[in-house]
Amino acid sequence: MYPEEICTPMREDLTNVGFVEMKSLEDVEQVLEKKEGTVLLMVNSVCGCAAGNARPAVKMTTTFDKKPSVFATVFAGQDIGATAKAREYMLPYPPSSPCIALFKNGALVHFIERHHIEGRPAQMIAENLQNAFNEYC
Repeated sequence: MYPEEICTPMREDLTNVGFVEMKSLEDVEQVLEKKEGTVLLMVNSVCGCAAGNARPAVKMTTTFDKKPSVFATVFAGQDIGATAKAREYMLPYPPSSPCIALFKNGALVHFIERHHIEGRPAQMIAENLQNAFNEYC
């Protein structure tokens, strides 16, 4: 488990632009079990591809005209129970940190795994998400 003082700035990187932080199983259930609307979920991480690619990409998406109803996040390696619960909703995809999931009416409709984040610029990831938003939001 990572020390909180290391994770706080990485958490704030998302919460400062409107992401809802899910730290408990109940938080995850409350957000992901909604049967109406759309939710973008980022599994945050301390790794370089989260800092350099994933977080900047999802932050860009908060400014799009068409976007999810809710932006949410869990922190892998920190919010252990919440992350495990969130990953149940992302099956059949294997655990991946970071990763980005889009849900519509409670169903997973789009997923970006770590190997699709690594080595790709934030703008490319944001464009991928924008296409998904245009289809599902």
